[in-house]
Amino acid sequence: MAFRAISGSGHALVLDAAPEVGGTNRGVRPMELLLLGLGGCTGMDVISILRKKRQEVTGYEVRVHAERAAEHPKVFTAITVEHVVRGRNLSAEAVRRAVELSATKYCPASAMLGRVAPIEERYRLVDEATGAETVAVFTPAAT
Repeated sequence: MAFRAISGSGHALVLDAAPEVGGTNRGVRPMELLLLGLGGCTGMDVISILRKKRQEVTGYEVRVHAERAAEHPKVFTAITVEHVVRGRNLSAEAVRRAVELSATKYCPASAMLGRVAPIEERYRLVDEATGAETVAVFTPAAT
């Protein structure tokens, strides 16, 4: 049940199934890989946009969670992407706009997965100087 996958750009990774279905837990599950791709795609967009907006980002995480159907083929039924941005003097509007642009214009993984499951985009700003946090949700339908 384990496969060594090699991408078109020559990078390799191991895919494996869960032990309860015959795997040995030696690699990422294929459905997890879809979410990792979404996180990487939107993360690269958002951090690039924030750099262009000259935001002083000191740390950035993208957390992706999904719900799946109970019956086969167990597709994603809802996806949540949370952007956690740490920095100094961050503009909430700059972060909101970066998330919006990624979700609605730049990230092909988001565009593709969003056709089969609703994607909720959350973002949390953490001010390194004061410790203050701002939490918000961006839903593409709200634009």
